[in-house]
Amino acid sequence: MLAILLKTLPFFAVIGLGYAAARRGFFNAEATAYLTRFVFYFALSAMLFGFAANLSLTEIFSLPFVLAYLGATGLLWLILFAVTLIRGVRAEEAVFEAHTGVTGNTGFLGIPMLAALLGPAAAAPVLLVLTVDMVVFSSILTMAITGLRSGRVSLATVRILAVGLLKNPMIVSIALGLIWGATGRQLWPPVQEFMTLLGAAATPCALFAIGASLVGRGGERLGVAAWLSFAKLVLHPAFVAVAALWIFAVDPFAAGVMIAAAALPVAGNVFILAQHYNVAPQRVSTAILVSTVLSILTVSAVISLVEVS
Repeated sequence: MLAILLKTLPFFAVIGLGYAAARRGFFNAEATAYLTRFVFYFALSAMLFGFAANLSLTEIFSLPFVLAYLGATGLLWLILFAVTLIRGVRAEEAVFEAHTGVTGNTGFLGIPMLAALLGPAAAAPVLLVLTVDMVVFSSILTMAITGLRSGRVSLATVRILAVGLLKNPMIVSIALGLIWGATGRQLWPPVQEFMTLLGAAATPCALFAIGASLVGRGGERLGVAAWLSFAKLVLHPAFVAVAALWIFAVDPFAAGVMIAAAALPVAGNVFILAQHYNVAPQRVSTAILVSTVLSILTVSAVISLVEVS
């Protein structure tokens, strides 16, 4: 594990640098927001396009893989939802706690780190995890909150979801990359160099933005945050491991990447959604902070177990 920890430390060191810069006031909230926007719309999109353009749909999509991830994540979602209701919490908050416990930082942290640590072949499984998270579980969150507030999920809600997915730069870049890859043609060299140069900015900028965004996240509801962090960092990869290795017999390497992706800390966009719907934002914020700090050790442990197996 020590060898893996030493490999992951530079990634978390950049996160720490971003946190320190924001904490000292060198990077304010507005600067962090613009850096995040740059990564989301430009650098990360270029990186995703580059990965997808070198893969075919058959290389990315695997039904056993999707079923294993959907089944394990869905089951944990339901357990977290039920546990929250048993505590006497409102259904809307239960939805967000469940979503927090299963939604990892796959885009900003998972793709660059796992591709670097596990090799370029890890790109396809991570892209599939990212797609399932965005298309399925983000949609479930929106439909659940809308249904609880209005008593039904209308066609307008489904339309908004569809438009949102079509406008998501990560989904668009993956789709365009696959379409281009299907042509079998190479990109014009200046375009390839442009995409490579822009995509190379994704990893350091994304990690720095993660760290900067952690500043100001309070320590409220630490007990709940610790539980949700345990669910995300320990239970989620454990559920995925059982489903991938023993139930659906996923390819061992792809299963290992899926397990490592499931071990990632809570994604920052969950807080954005919590603020948007005004449902438990402080609870989610604290879970992001706690899970990110603890993941320095837990992610290294999971990756070392995956490599050993």
